Order: sequence, then structure tokens, then C-alpha cells
Amino acid sequence: MIGYAFMGKAHSNAWRNVASYFDVPAFEQKVLVGRDAGQVAAAAEKYGWAESATDWRSVLDRDDIDIVDICAPGWMHAEIAIAALEAGKHVLVEKPLANTLAEAEAMTEAAQAARERGVQSMIGFNYRRVPALALAKELIAEGRLGTVRHVRAAYLQDWLVDSDSPMTWRLNKETAGSGALGDIASHAIDQVLFLLGGTVTEVSGRLHTFVTSRPGAHGPEEVTVDDAAWATLTLDTGTIASVEVSRMATGQKNSLKLEIYGDKGSLLFDLEAINELGFLDATVPVREQGFRRILVNEPGHPYMAAWWPQGHVIGWEHTFTHEIRDFLAAVNGGTPPSPSFEEGLAVQRVLAAVEESANAKSSIIQLASPHTSATEGA
Repeated sequence: MIGYAFMGKAHSNAWRNVASYFDVPAFEQKVLVGRDAGQVAAAAEKYGWAESATDWRSVLDRDDIDIVDICAPGWMHAEIAIAALEAGKHVLVEKPLANTLAEAEAMTEAAQAARERGVQSMIGFNYRRVPALALAKELIAEGRLGTVRHVRAAYLQDWLVDSDSPMTWRLNKETAGSGALGDIASHAIDQVLFLLGGTVTEVSGRLHTFVTSRPGAHGPEEVTVDDAAWATLTLDTGTIASVEVSRMATGQKNSLKLEIYGDKGSLLFDLEAINELGFLDATVPVREQGFRRILVNEPGHPYMAAWWPQGHVIGWEHTFTHEIRDFLAAVNGGTPPSPSFEEGLAVQRVLAAVEESANAKSSIIQLASPHTSATEGA
């Protein structure tokens, strides 16, 4: 695994625990890679890795490494992922796929070539593994909502509300690629595509930076990414989705809210109530209609049979355990896991279109057909 900070810690927890709850092929947590020798060694011992290293390239040369889990910042994703795939390693990479559309296309081409040699790859959109959202997908696929007309997706956080919060790599376009757009809108957009299927054909968007300068190590530094983003997406199915994301929403800690409205029913979800799904069945008489709360903790719900007795809730960290379980099962079975790099690229195209629209005063941007080649769609 490459990277040992926030995502590295979350992924390590999943690798360390997945075999205790799910039937997965045997594996070893071999090497944790990071830039600081002392810090990565300490993290490796704490998180259950057998050893540590500072040079990821040398690790790719090792015959005893079969999987590379990339938890490094987005600006490093393309170089590491492409090298790992070319070295014959299965690759799991955190979202978003890359910082730029060109990098995402290059990664997808490398993944396609590697797949022909039996080398698998997956992008880590962990919210696909929230049992309540996996159940939502099942209900939609079963037709319980009928024709889905429109969706509202809002991912709101408040960790940047304080104007004196210090500058970080996440606020610099060169290292982060974008702000709330790539960080959390990628999750919201992926959920729209995951739950509904289909392809985004039109995009309009707006970006805004509320605090343009923050304290740096040597004085004020310019913030070069967005604090918030808004987008309207048109899908080829006719569904319209509105997406709103912000890291400046006071009082919202980590709230991904989804509202899905069909002609036969509706669904409500909020990540801050991760075990619950709201469902309205509009096919029953009006006098009986109303949103009902489904506590998604039954053994018959996605992933839940591996955990606790009914009613005992699970948390955010479990989504990564589910992710690692699914990835290992796919690699062991020789089947391409999902979401693929192609699916990550589809999200990346939408992110790029939102940015393009914002730069053109929210003009509507037409997206190329998903069947268009990477070169033609650039």
C-alpha cells in the first residue's frame, strides 16, 4: 500500500479485518510505502504491515507483491497506477481516478491493456459499499421506483468554514486537481451513475471559492481550488440530477444526502444516518403512503450477514472492508471488479465538464459518447 495518512489508515483497517468477517483468499500485508522513513515505519507497525519502504518503484520490482493499493494524493495516481499495472500488479486506487482528464484516460488505457493479461484494477468509490445504498440500487433495479425522473445529491462538509484554517495540499490545484469538485462531488456523481445506470450527456456547473487566501508556512497562500460546486446533469435515460457539494456548509460534518424520485416511489438517504434508507411506495393507496424507515441491518441486506445480529449498526469504516472483500473476490476469481477505471473515467469526464461549464459562465456542455475513443473524447 502506498500512502499512510487518512486513506491509508482507513484502507489498512480494512485489510487487517476483512478476513475475520468474510471468506477471502489468503493474503499478507507485506509493505507500506511512504516518503518519510521514520513515520512510515511507525505506521506500518501500528497498522499491521510486515515492513515499510520509501521507494514505491523498488516495491513494484518485487515478485512477492501481487496487489498495489494506492492511497497517495491524486497527483501521484497516474504515474504509480500505470507503472504497477505494467509490472503485472493488480491495482486498487482511491478516488478520484486522477487530477486531470488526460491522466485518467492514460490510466484507463493501461487498465484495459493489463486486463487482457489477467491483471485487474478498481477505483475506490467506497460509498457503493454502504449496505443502505446497495439496497437502494437493488430496489431501483427491481423497478420499485418506476421511472426515475430526477435526483438530488448534496455532499456537504464544514471543515473549511474557519477562514484561518491553514493551507493544505488539498487547497492547491497543482496537488489536488480541484477542491470540493474532485474531493466529494466525485462521490455524489458516482452515486448517481451507480444507482441509476446510464450515461451523462449534458452538464452545466458553477464553482466558487469563498476564502481565497489561507495561512501558510511562510505567510498567506492563495487558494487555487473551489470551496463549493453546483452542477445539473442530464442522463441518456432522461433523468435530471442536481449535484451540490461544499466544504463550507456550517454544521454539516460529512453529509451525503441523496433523494431519488420516480413515478412509483422515492428513496431518501443521508450518510450521517448510514444504516437507514427512507422508502416511499407510491403504488399503495394514497391514504397509506409515507416514507418508511428501513434499518438496513438484516442478514438479507447487502453485506450484513457477515456482521452483527439484527439492529446492531455498522459504520463508515465498514465500507472499506466491503470494498477490499469485493476486490479480493474479483482478483481471485479472475473477473473485472467494479467500479472499473472506465467507470472512474466516466466520473472524471463529468468533473471536467463541470469545470469547463463554470469557466464558460455555466454554459451547457455536451459530453462525448462513452463509446468514443479516449483520444476523440479528450
